[in-house]
Amino acid sequence: MKTFRAAFFLLCIASVPCLAHHMAVVTSKQNAVTTMTAVHLGKMFRTETRKWPDGKDVVLVLHKASPGEAITLQRLNRMTAKQWQAWVTEHKDTVRMVDSDQEVLTVVETTPGAIGMVDVRSVNDHITVIRVDGKLPMEDGYLSH
Repeated sequence: MKTFRAAFFLLCIASVPCLAHHMAVVTSKQNAVTTMTAVHLGKMFRTETRKWPDGKDVVLVLHKASPGEAITLQRLNRMTAKQWQAWVTEHKDTVRMVDSDQEVLTVVETTPGAIGMVDVRSVNDHITVIRVDGKLPMEDGYLSH
């Protein structure tokens, strides 16, 4: 019985970090883009790509503090935590910084060209979830998985 409890405990502990980092890339329903490559997404999140195919400006919406988002963007952009923090600080005037997933969703829904990331549990039917490399969140190979 002790072996079972120990194995169950380790399984629970091991699964927590995975659940904490399932992020979804979201954009407005009015945006015609529903899929993109991780390479193109990285360019958007590094502000190298500043326009959508329809000519609208890309508006990045990031959390002021979201460990899941930070880890996902560090992996996507191949940056260390320190490099990512420096990038955010350097670009704070060109990125909309918000406090919560709900604020990301509100800004994305109401701002033409906005793109952001939220925890998959926050996704609603007012936004579009972007497929990355043909995958949706929770599918193996989507962003940081």
